[in-house]
Amino acid sequence: MSELQDIIYACGVMETKGFLNVQISSIAFDSRKVMPGAAFVAVAGTHVDGHQFIEKAILSGAKAIVCGYFPEKLHPDITYIRVQKPSFALGMMASNFFNNPSKRLHLVGITGTNGKTTIATLLYHLFTLLGFKSGLMSTIANKIGDRELSSTHTTPDAVTINELLNEMVDAGCEYVFMEVSSHAIDQERIAGLHFAGGVFTNLTHDHLDYHLTFKAYLEAKKQFFDQLPSSSFALSNADDKNGKIMLQNTKAKKMFYGIKTPADFKGRAMENHMDGMLLKIDGNEVYSLLSGDFNCYNLLAIYGTALLLNQSKEEVLIELSRLKSAEGRFEVLKSANNITIIIDYAHTPDALENVLNTINAMRTRNEQLITVTGAGGDRDKTKRPIMAGIASRLSTKVILTSDNPRTEDPDQILNEMLAGIDASKKQKTMVIVNRKEAIKTAWNLAQPGDLILVAGKGHEKYQEINGIRHHFDDKEIIEELMKGN
Repeated sequence: MSELQDIIYACGVMETKGFLNVQISSIAFDSRKVMPGAAFVAVAGTHVDGHQFIEKAILSGAKAIVCGYFPEKLHPDITYIRVQKPSFALGMMASNFFNNPSKRLHLVGITGTNGKTTIATLLYHLFTLLGFKSGLMSTIANKIGDRELSSTHTTPDAVTINELLNEMVDAGCEYVFMEVSSHAIDQERIAGLHFAGGVFTNLTHDHLDYHLTFKAYLEAKKQFFDQLPSSSFALSNADDKNGKIMLQNTKAKKMFYGIKTPADFKGRAMENHMDGMLLKIDGNEVYSLLSGDFNCYNLLAIYGTALLLNQSKEEVLIELSRLKSAEGRFEVLKSANNITIIIDYAHTPDALENVLNTINAMRTRNEQLITVTGAGGDRDKTKRPIMAGIASRLSTKVILTSDNPRTEDPDQILNEMLAGIDASKKQKTMVIVNRKEAIKTAWNLAQPGDLILVAGKGHEKYQEINGIRHHFDDKEIIEELMKGN
């Protein structure tokens, strides 16, 4: 329980009606989750406006209503608070309600198009290896020390974030690593959080279904760094053309990592193999269990972050060699008949191209590279033909298949992908709508020594069709095929 007047501190309050010394039991922005004694925040979302559910929230027991405008009907026993931005107020209220847990932790946010999950997950594992109890908020899972909780969003809502952070404080965590999506920044889900540092990975074609323009997507990411305080660090990819733009207006300490250009944390891959690579980081040779230049960038970001959090350079370099790839991120399986299967979450043009280039650089002879890929429904349509074009250009054979079609027609998605394949490449392209059949076909086409890339879903254990999530696991299907071999 907390007093309402304490919860609404720094929330941009413009006008109040009613008493502010009432005790609040919880905060909710979904009227279905309102409990007796709650404060209900009416947020205008992308699909529905919370102001429409104020009466429902009151019927469910809400004591206070926080809104952008007062409803026509006012109840005398309810406190109403009008704020400038309800979405911002929700974040601030959630932080205040849980006694600002992010101030009691070293919280690091990782943002960018690709690499967020790998960097956040491996930072969590690195700091665990270094002896610290740590927390993780990622696409794959949320972790409080050794305890794992399911994850439904890359970045949860403001109430869930602060509730998790508070649990992490209570569990004795010192460091927390959190993926920060552009949606979360734009929707102010991170309002009120105190970050010890922020990391920028890269910016490529994605989420234009939501942001509409690349500029708006860039601005959303940049906003995260603009809001960092001078006590924080901002670590950015020097080799990304937007790496310096991200930090233009930040008050935080600016630092860079890179392979090609001068940077504070410098490295390169000296040798690349399917089961790992030899790196040189700041003049030190390190063997990693990860592969590919994109993972070289990820490891440099991890290394730089650890040093900026005052960890020993020598200890960090030793523990880097023990880190394994995050689930579904360039995850390599090898069959008894010498077929190599790579499972990767690559679902953007840049990520797919990076993975395919990495695999091609490791091919030693004329092995086939068979790529199984698709594109998600109800998401950015412009990347579909681009991804198919990349797959056909960099693979021996391509099988286009369903990803998560969601509410779209899978055939229509695949037709839009096909439009990006040159006529000369269509003879090596197949279209199989059923993803399980597509993976089986790739397996049947492969000969000993060949490579198969199954891209797009990575760690996901479901396939979403017409709003329903059905159990589906790329790795599970591949392991079944390998057993039957």
